[in-house]
Amino acid sequence: MTKPTGTPKGTGRRPVAEKRSFSDETPEKPRKVRRHNPRAPRRGGILGWFAALVVLVWRIIWGSLWRLAMVVGLIIGSATAYFYATLPEAEDLFDGRARGSVTMLDRDGRVFAWRGETYGAVTADQIAPVLKEAVIATEDRRFYSHLGISPRGIASAIRINLAAGRGPLEGHGGSTITQQVAKLLCLGETFDPTRFANEAEFEADCRSGGVWRKIKEVPYAFAMEAKYSKEDILNIYMNRSYLGAGARGFEAASQRYFNKPASQVNAAEAAMLAGLLRAPSYYAPTANLARSQARASVILGLMQEEGYLTAEEVAHYRANPATLSQAASARAGGAFADWVMESGPGFLTSETTEDVTITTTFDQRIQRAAERAMQRVFDEKVRDDSGAQAAVVVMSADGAVRAMIGGRDTRSHGTFNRATQAKRQTGSSFKPFVYAAALEVGYSPNDTVQDAPLTIRLPGGRSWSPQNYSRNFRGTVTLTQSLAQSLNTSTIRLQEAVGRDRVRQIAHDFGIVSNLTTSPSLGLGASEATLLELTGAYAGIRNGGTSVAPYGVVSLTMRGDDRPLMGQTGGYGQRVISQRAAGQLIYMMQQVISSGTGTRAKLGSRPVAGKTGTTSSYRDAWFVGFTEQYVTGVWMGYDDNTPLQGVTGGGLPAEIWQAVMAEIHEGLPELPVSTVSPDGSGIVLSQSETAGRVVTYGSADDPLAAALADVMNTIEAQRTGQAPREIVAPTEITGAAPQTPGSTSAADSEDALTRALQDIIGSN
Repeated sequence: MTKPTGTPKGTGRRPVAEKRSFSDETPEKPRKVRRHNPRAPRRGGILGWFAALVVLVWRIIWGSLWRLAMVVGLIIGSATAYFYATLPEAEDLFDGRARGSVTMLDRDGRVFAWRGETYGAVTADQIAPVLKEAVIATEDRRFYSHLGISPRGIASAIRINLAAGRGPLEGHGGSTITQQVAKLLCLGETFDPTRFANEAEFEADCRSGGVWRKIKEVPYAFAMEAKYSKEDILNIYMNRSYLGAGARGFEAASQRYFNKPASQVNAAEAAMLAGLLRAPSYYAPTANLARSQARASVILGLMQEEGYLTAEEVAHYRANPATLSQAASARAGGAFADWVMESGPGFLTSETTEDVTITTTFDQRIQRAAERAMQRVFDEKVRDDSGAQAAVVVMSADGAVRAMIGGRDTRSHGTFNRATQAKRQTGSSFKPFVYAAALEVGYSPNDTVQDAPLTIRLPGGRSWSPQNYSRNFRGTVTLTQSLAQSLNTSTIRLQEAVGRDRVRQIAHDFGIVSNLTTSPSLGLGASEATLLELTGAYAGIRNGGTSVAPYGVVSLTMRGDDRPLMGQTGGYGQRVISQRAAGQLIYMMQQVISSGTGTRAKLGSRPVAGKTGTTSSYRDAWFVGFTEQYVTGVWMGYDDNTPLQGVTGGGLPAEIWQAVMAEIHEGLPELPVSTVSPDGSGIVLSQSETAGRVVTYGSADDPLAAALADVMNTIEAQRTGQAPREIVAPTEITGAAPQTPGSTSAADSEDALTRALQDIIGSN
């Protein structure tokens, strides 16, 4: 029997010779069976579970974070790319103004006021290096090293805000210069009239510091850093930043405050300009120079910390701080400039989108003199706690306004201008128009009228009885005495004899454009007018009876254009009363100051004429008068119509007028007051004891002018030689018919003048 071959069934291996002996074989150790003990803690226990949980959470957070970071990065990258594509060239972003500027020149061509937003573009090479250093030291010390945002700056700002008890994003923002430029550019947004009422509201929204806007600033800042160089970004910032007093950009601010370009400022001036960035209106040197200098001192210290200045240089500039230029420190003519802006066409002044230059009639010397004089009177005569206000207007006889004070606060603009905006009752300062009407129809300064009790019946069965200020009556007085003593009853009798309509018309033609009452109280100044209106009307009397329209604008041009877009806005108008009547009226108004209610307005030996005015309730006090050189009006009162205590037109207003006129006439010759015809036909000198005297104007060899003067003097001699007439109101006349003014001497004079002129013309 043969042995079986192959692998034995079930062994899974081929048979081999077993070399090991059974004695050498190591017996297999029995397997230990571990039994569960419920009391024994598992390996790791709670700590193990906690560690596993931490690992799991970390894996979830880490997985979410890098995915979120990737998403945020993609969003920021996309937004950055979008903003990059929309950004224009850097130079196109320099001028960020919503409106243009208005620069005003005085009568000598010197700048005295700015309105709107002045601007001047500058490039990197037109900015003093020290000015750049001051800005960087103040606003962004790491400007040249970051990529648009500064995490360290943001963290520092949050720490400061929290320490001050504010929210983390309230107060300090930690913004870089690049982020501030992004905010100045409104993140590329444009004004939408459907969302914002005006551009000011739009700009305020752009300056807001909400979280969403902060987030949007990041990609916009990255885009600018990628698109522009650091110098470009700094140039945009220094051209668009608002720096107070209507100055947009450092070039405009340097010109505005120091009257020099931004390339020429020193370290002290650069520090002052850089200090304006935090709060332009608050730190503006025109608002408070000491405060601005203190802020500049802080900036100088920051510049030293950054190594831009040495300790010696800082000490020097702190000892010699920046000061304002003469034009900026004067800040003259705030009320005048406001009036020019209001009176001119809006599209060329307050609403202009272009840069405009206006040449005006303003005289800085006169303005400063008027301000000094008014302040001196208030310091000496008015209590410190008094709320009384005053306004002053100074003009030439042709209506050219030379100075204007709109209130006691002469250092600011944009406030209520009492010279042009306050309509107040004129009181007795209206009376010259009553006497002008009487003289025009033929009455003489020597004609008489009764100053006695008077009662006038009004519609509806009512009656009105005017009273004099003194409560006394003087009986028969001349027209000259009546005006000089500002008598009420005699003035009303004269008004009723002449006719209220005639008085109203003459006052209106002289420039009182406000509504004038038709009641008998018209002659006592019951109607309202502005100081500018009343002063302009007196200028019409001064220049010989020809009305004037007060004006301040001589010409208006656009920047870079030599041709004016607008010329003179006022001046001589139409003749209202004859030159003869004007000369007589001036003579009568001279008596107001020499012996009447206005004696406090005397200017020594200098000839002057004027009229006081006080309302019946003592709420307004006026003095308006003139010399040969200037016409000046003064008003005094309270804004809330509180009655003045013991103040009349012949009191403080006359003293203010006298002080102002004494200041502005210093060094000027003492000339007799004359009325000059605008057409040069003659001059009436009001130095006669009874009335005006006519002399020739121009060459004495002119036969027509000489003959005209001879005839007029002959007529005046005939007129003054007649017996004076008594004037009565028609309602007081009984018996014979009233004498018609102008039916005798006036008519005869006109006939004589006509015949003389015909003879002269015929002989030529």
